Amino acid sequence: MPSAGTSRTAIVAVSRPGARLAARLSAAMPDAQLHLERRAAAGVDAEAQLYDLPLRPRLQSMFATHDSLVVFLPVGATVRLLAPVLGNKKQDPAVVCVDDAGRYAVSVLSGHVGGADRLAHMVAEAIGAQPIITSASDALNVAAIDLIGADHGWRIDASPTNLTRAAAAVVNGEPVALWLDPQCGAVWPANVPMSSNIVVVDNLSDAMAPDYAASLIVSDRVASFDPGAPRVVYRPPTLAVGVGCRRDVDADHISELLDETLAAHGLAKSSVAAIATIDIKADEPGIIALARSLDVPLEIFDGAQLNAVAEQSADSEAIDAQASRPTASKAQELLGVYGVSEPAAMLAAGAPGVIVPRAKSDRATVAVARIANPAG
Repeated sequence: MPSAGTSRTAIVAVSRPGARLAARLSAAMPDAQLHLERRAAAGVDAEAQLYDLPLRPRLQSMFATHDSLVVFLPVGATVRLLAPVLGNKKQDPAVVCVDDAGRYAVSVLSGHVGGADRLAHMVAEAIGAQPIITSASDALNVAAIDLIGADHGWRIDASPTNLTRAAAAVVNGEPVALWLDPQCGAVWPANVPMSSNIVVVDNLSDAMAPDYAASLIVSDRVASFDPGAPRVVYRPPTLAVGVGCRRDVDADHISELLDETLAAHGLAKSSVAAIATIDIKADEPGIIALARSLDVPLEIFDGAQLNAVAEQSADSEAIDAQASRPTASKAQELLGVYGVSEPAAMLAAGAPGVIVPRAKSDRATVAVARIANPAG
């Protein structure tokens, strides 16, 4: 697994022809680190880190500390050098090999999952080579099941077995159902080819029909699936959670309240896209830790913003439906606002109301709004 704080890409060459090509590539990829064998670097006008042979320990060290490697070596030599440190496609960095003549850029390891296929195209364009991609989805121009929606923050909810079986069904041309939940507003990503064997269905029950070898479901709602054909569920980032709490409430307490609230309303936690609160709570450790645990941004709003939303929306917390403006509340007494969780959720989502009204414990409140016009 690459370490934090390292350059994303290392470009490595061991011969003089390879060093010249590697320098050209480095000019087109300024964020990459260029590593040249000391003698091969003679006459190359480029800033590089020089190394001495043997290459094996150097390359294996870079494999552990970088997200991707471009190696100017034959494929066979590169694989033999890296064989002892290979793990799996979800952990290993992308590896692309380029021959010393600069004719081919070959995606060798972690093709579409790790980004080697995309990297091979980038390298080929930079030095005028031909990209060599052998991933089935790329070769056949069909959807790569484990990458659909990745550019838009979709998260996959499926077992490795179901993911593999669904991918095989797409590649093999078997009928595959696709249901896009209209409530979450997600659409099929424009940059993903819609294979001819993927059939868009109108409702979830149709996606469960036995006629299909697999089902692809895009939804932020939780549903029960009968055993049978493999299901792959994509969770788009469509939910914004507003949070209010007392001082020094721990993240576990807020997380438990959120879990209970989402479960009660049939919503998926993996679709949470943001946590939001009032500026007075911006340094609250429990809220900060919650956002970090979900790997989502923490959005902060001031009292004036929250009050403006509370006054405009009949869905805001502490609003008296018979009055022309919000009534006094505990939040108003303590923080100078009519409420925190509901208006914060609405502001973060850009939505006029909430889909889950304020839920509270003795120390915290949460509310959920659905993000308007999520990217598809």
